[in-house]
Amino acid sequence: MTHHPHHINHSPPWNATTKAIVAVSALALLSLLTWVFRGLLQQLVLAALLAYLLHPLISFIDRRTLLNRVTIVLLVYLTLALLVLATLSLVGVTTFQQALDLSSRLPGWFNDAVVLLQSVGEQAPETLSLGPLLIPLNRILPQLPGWEEVFRQVFSFIQPIFSRGGSLAASVVTATVGVLGQMVLIFIISIYIANDIPRYSGMIGNLAQQPGYRQDAERLISQISQVWAAYLRGQVILALVIFALVSIVLGALGVDNALGLGLLSGAMEFLPLIGPLVGAGAAILVAFFQNSQTFGMTPLQFAIAVAVAMILIQQIENALLVPRIVGNALNMHPLLVLVSVIMGASLAGLLGAVLAAPVVASLRILSGYAWRKMLDLPPFADEH
Repeated sequence: MTHHPHHINHSPPWNATTKAIVAVSALALLSLLTWVFRGLLQQLVLAALLAYLLHPLISFIDRRTLLNRVTIVLLVYLTLALLVLATLSLVGVTTFQQALDLSSRLPGWFNDAVVLLQSVGEQAPETLSLGPLLIPLNRILPQLPGWEEVFRQVFSFIQPIFSRGGSLAASVVTATVGVLGQMVLIFIISIYIANDIPRYSGMIGNLAQQPGYRQDAERLISQISQVWAAYLRGQVILALVIFALVSIVLGALGVDNALGLGLLSGAMEFLPLIGPLVGAGAAILVAFFQNSQTFGMTPLQFAIAVAVAMILIQQIENALLVPRIVGNALNMHPLLVLVSVIMGASLAGLLGAVLAAPVVASLRILSGYAWRKMLDLPPFADEH
């Protein structure tokens, strides 16, 4: 039989129009799937984050033992589950009860604080004398923004947290079963992701067939991974430290629900800029409106003392903890961080607000690479 090499069919390359149609169709299909399965998306994201947080520990054990990766992953997740159960059994019940109490009482205290602000504005004197200086408050105060409206906006931002807590208090059994079911699902998905994490970097690199683009892809993955690693793991450590610190300080001062307030402050650490203010504001409100006062102080004096304590904790956090734990992971202007948190909250709720800052930091890395490539510059700023 005679072979005719010239009869071999070669797949013709796609032209630019075909590539554009396929790319747009794939993007539209991905967007449609994301929208249809958006209810599952939150669990997938949380599972991926958990796997990413545990990846260094799993890799550390993998390098120093003869166990296979599947066994290590299962052992790490089993240990984590036991630690969570042990923690909940020791301090979880009290903290849980205090958090529920806060969720039911804080909304009313927010409204009371708004009324109090309005009454303070109405009862303020016409002029305030500071030595020889007379300040016309009656002219200045009407020009200032309505702080009660600002207060309402802040409360509307964090109200979903309280409303979920209230529903949880109303139907503890049903909600607990639902939460446990979601946690089991997240754990199962996360185990599969954690087991396959070493393959993902190679898979992304293999998408770039040309050697130069493969190097670019690997470098971009490394830079983005550094952002997420420093931010997420740093925030987890910060949350635990702030939870312990706030609980101890507020408990020593005699503030009601000190553990619940510590839990709130720790959880709010995942919201850049806004979170610490919410945690401090909740502590001040509880101190002002609680029935019993400590050290014989008036409610206002006690609230001021708690405010000073929370400010000191935040100063310690900003000066000592953040530089050592998180560092300059995001490398973003605070205003950009604030805007990204607000946009993330409007698009994807609380999870969107938490992940907005690292997502925007990652997009900044990718957009910087694309911009330099469009201008025919070296793709990375440190290349000459």
